[in-house]
Amino acid sequence: MASYHIRSNSLPSRPHPITSEVDQRLSRLSSFQATSTSSSSSSSICHEINGLQDLHGCVDKLLQLPLVQQALGQEQQKKLVDELLDGSLWILDVSSIAKDALLQTKECVQGLSSVLRRRRGEEISREVKKYLTSRKAVKKTIRKALKGMENKCSSKTNEEHETITMLREVEASTFAVFESLLSLISGPKTSSKSGWSLVSKLIHSKRIACEEEESDMNEFVKVDAQLSTLTSKSDNIICVQNQLKALESSIRDLEEGIECLSRHLIKSRVSLLNILNN
Repeated sequence: MASYHIRSNSLPSRPHPITSEVDQRLSRLSSFQATSTSSSSSSSICHEINGLQDLHGCVDKLLQLPLVQQALGQEQQKKLVDELLDGSLWILDVSSIAKDALLQTKECVQGLSSVLRRRRGEEISREVKKYLTSRKAVKKTIRKALKGMENKCSSKTNEEHETITMLREVEASTFAVFESLLSLISGPKTSSKSGWSLVSKLIHSKRIACEEEESDMNEFVKVDAQLSTLTSKSDNIICVQNQLKALESSIRDLEEGIECLSRHLIKSRVSLLNILNN
C-alpha cells in the first residue's frame, strides 16, 4: 500500500466559500476511504470516483479565483506548482492505464459472452484462454503502475501557500482512489496455492454466487475464479454468463466515471499551467 499525505486538523482559516467546499469534500472523501475495505466492490469505487469528480470540480473553480492565481503565481511558489504539475501528469498516466485495462477486459468479456451464447466447446475453451491471458497481462501492467505510485505524493514545506497544501491533499486523495481502482481491476496477488484456495472457495459457494447473493469477492475476481472451473454443464455456463454481464455493467460504470474525472483533471492541469506561465 502506498504511503499518502495525512490531512492536518490544524489547517489555516479558509474564509472563501469555494475553499470551504473543497475542504468539506476532501473530508467527506477521506471518511469514505477510511471505511473502505481492501476487497471493495466496483460500486464503492464508483462512489469514490464520483466524489473525486465533485472535488475536482471545486478545484476547477478554486483555480479561477484571482487571489489564488496571484498567490500561486508568486516566484517562491512556482517550484511547488511545478511539483503539482508533475503529480497531475502522473495521475493522468495512471488514469490512462486504468482506462486501457478496463477496455481490454471489456472487449474480452464481450468476446467470451458471444461464444458462450453459441455453446461451442472448442470456441469456449479458446476464448476462456484468451480472456485469462489478457487478464494476466493487465495485472502485470497494473502491478507495475501500483509500484510506481509508491511515495509519489510530496510532503508539505514551511514556505508553501495554504492553497498548495490543499491541492496536495487533493492529489493524495486522487492517488488513493486510483490505487483502489487499479487494485480492484487486478484483484489480489495470489500464489498458486492461494489461487487454488480461491477457486475452491468459489466452487464451495457456487450455488450462492449463481443466486447473486453477496460475497467478499469483487466482480473481476469472481469471473477470474469462475473461468478457472468452467465446464460444459449448462448451469455452470449460465452462472458465468450472469457474472460476465455484471462485470461488463460494472466496467461501463467505471469507464464513465473515469472519463468524466479525466476531463476535470485536464482542466485543472491547464489552469495550473496558465498560472505558471503568466
